This record gives sequence, structure tokens and C-alpha cells, in this order.
Amino acid sequence: MDFGFNETQKMLCSSSRDFLKANCPGKYVRSMAEDQKGYTSDLWNQMADMGWMGLIIPEKYGGAGCGLLDLVILLEEMGRVCLPGPFFSTIVLGGFSILEAGSEDQKAQFLSKVAHGKLMLTLALTEASAIDSVVGIRTQAEQRGNEFIINGNKLFVPDALESDYFVCVARTRESLVPDDGITLFLIDSHSSGLNYTQLRTIAGDKQCEINLEGVRVPEENILGRLHEGRLVLERVLEKATVARCAEMAGGARQILEITLNYAKERKTFGHAIGSYQALQHYFANMVVKSDGIALMVYNTAWRLNEGLQATQEVAMTKALANEFFREIAALCIQIHGAIGFTEDYDAQLYFKRAKAWEITLGSTDFHLDKIYTLRKHKYLYS
Repeated sequence: MDFGFNETQKMLCSSSRDFLKANCPGKYVRSMAEDQKGYTSDLWNQMADMGWMGLIIPEKYGGAGCGLLDLVILLEEMGRVCLPGPFFSTIVLGGFSILEAGSEDQKAQFLSKVAHGKLMLTLALTEASAIDSVVGIRTQAEQRGNEFIINGNKLFVPDALESDYFVCVARTRESLVPDDGITLFLIDSHSSGLNYTQLRTIAGDKQCEINLEGVRVPEENILGRLHEGRLVLERVLEKATVARCAEMAGGARQILEITLNYAKERKTFGHAIGSYQALQHYFANMVVKSDGIALMVYNTAWRLNEGLQATQEVAMTKALANEFFREIAALCIQIHGAIGFTEDYDAQLYFKRAKAWEITLGSTDFHLDKIYTLRKHKYLYS
């Protein structure tokens, strides 16, 4: 196992870092938090021209045909600058869903447009139960002839207002097993019967509540097999969770850089505060934790990229990233003092995302419980 980047990956890392540093400064991130769309078409189109939208999409659909590790490299750089916009929802949540379960016709129809930045996607999963799995799905899809009628309510759907289609997780069959009878549907975001309510969030990202009332979806818009969406969704969520952790790794490393620079410049009693031993211990802890997140991310991404079982590793990575990223962000604010809380300073951007991201795609408790269940099962049945 070698986590050293090859030449292509080194070029991707350096070019994306330079581009994002020049085009996504803190001022831009703050302005997009107040913007209705949450991104600019100009930046989106530039990213598409650089091939980022098609990074994981196979070449026959107009993409680059790269793997999860390459996407993780890019997402780490995006996490460094807190990139706003629908990249994660389109490429990771929507793109992986179609890649995992889409038919050849669906892939040809949707992925070629996604690869060129012409189509935006998202995933509608979470409901009022707030359970990060299919167990909490109450949205119903009833078959009538060659179409389905969907009724239900979805919460915290990222970038729904900007999406062209969204993947809806619905229950198509009642079962004694809570995670059975789940189906994934591709729904046109402009369909009749959809009602959107934008939610106010701590990080300024654009999340919505979607109410579905009698939404008609043709049978050909099913992703994968009827009633068998659980396994597909689990594979998508594993990759999405690691992808989110890659952003957290990038954010953690950028926080360290910001805080180190501040500690070199800020002086008390004639000395830079970075010269004090207590703060040096803080920095040592931040290095250990930021590198720890990155190591877990690349290890788990490699396993998924190789097609290996990684359910436990995904849970471990997210549980660790949740805690470490939040702790690093809190130390950053503590070292900066009052200025760290001001809207005009970048430190607060990372702290807000640390709080928001630690509960998306599974809280620490959710993943620790999963690890415990997996380990208990192993000990009982091995």
C-alpha cells in the first residue's frame, strides 16, 4: 500500500490548489453563504472546463475515468478553501448513485451532461426520523401501471433548488425487515407535486426540505432493481462518507496553517504567542489530528477503490474525523481569541463547517454504534 501520489495525481493536487486559492478566497465563501444560489456559474463553468465534473465518470460518457482516490485528492483541496456550491451533491451523491445502479441508457443520458457541467444532481435521503440509514424511510412510492406515485417528506437535501434531478429514496414494499423494500428513483426537480423550502443552516450551505405530494415518476426512472435499493445506497453512502472526510482533512490542514501564521504574527509582552510552550503543545496536537484524519481517509479510500470490504473503516474514519476536525477548529478559535469569532475572519468558516459536517452522513455516535455492532458480530460468529 503506497499513498504516494503518481505524477498525474501530483499535478491534480497542485493545479487544483492553485486554482482554488486564486478563485475561492474567504471573501467569496462568505458572500456565497448569503447568496440565494450559493455559487457562481462562472466558477462552476471553469471547474467543468478543467475536467473536475467528469473526474470519476468513465471515458465513454465523456469523463476522465479516474478513481475514488483521485476524487479524494481534489476534495481535500476543496475542503481547504470551504468551496461552496453543488459539486459534492452532484458528483458524489448523485454521480455515484447513477454509477452504482444506473442502466446503460441512464448513464448515457445523465453522466455525459454531468461530466460537462450541464446537469446538477443531489440525493434526497433524510426524513423526520433523522436516522442516517434506510430504516427511517417513510416516503412511499405506489406503483400504478408503468409509473409510481410518490408521497413523503425529505429534509436537509443539499442544493435541491439548483438541481435538475434528484435521487429519491422511497419505500416500495412494506416488510418485517425495516431496511427491505427500498427503491431509488431519479426525479425531475421540476416535476408537479414538489414543494421546496430552503433551510437556514449554520454553515450557509443550501439545504432544503422537499415535500412530495402525488409526484409521478415513470418506471424507467428507477435506479437499480425494484425493492433492492438498500445495498446500492449503502455503497454510495460509504463513498460519500469518505469523500466528506476528505474535505474535513483539507479543512483541518488549512486551519493548522492559518493558526500557525497567526501565532507567528500575534505578539504579547514582546514575544510571538507561538513561542509559548502551551501553544506549541496545541499545535502538536493539531498536527497529530489533522494528519490522522488524512491517513484514515486515504487508507479507507484505497480499500474502496480496490473493491475491498471497508464498512468498518468508513465508520472509523468518520467517527475520528468528526471529533478531530471539531477539536482542531475549536483550538483555532481559542488561539485567535475574540477575532476568531468575527464574520470577516476565515477561522469561523471552518468552525461552522466542522459543526455542520460532524452530523452529516453519520454522527460520531452513529458510527461508533456501527463499529460496535460489526465487532460484536465478528466475535460472535467468527
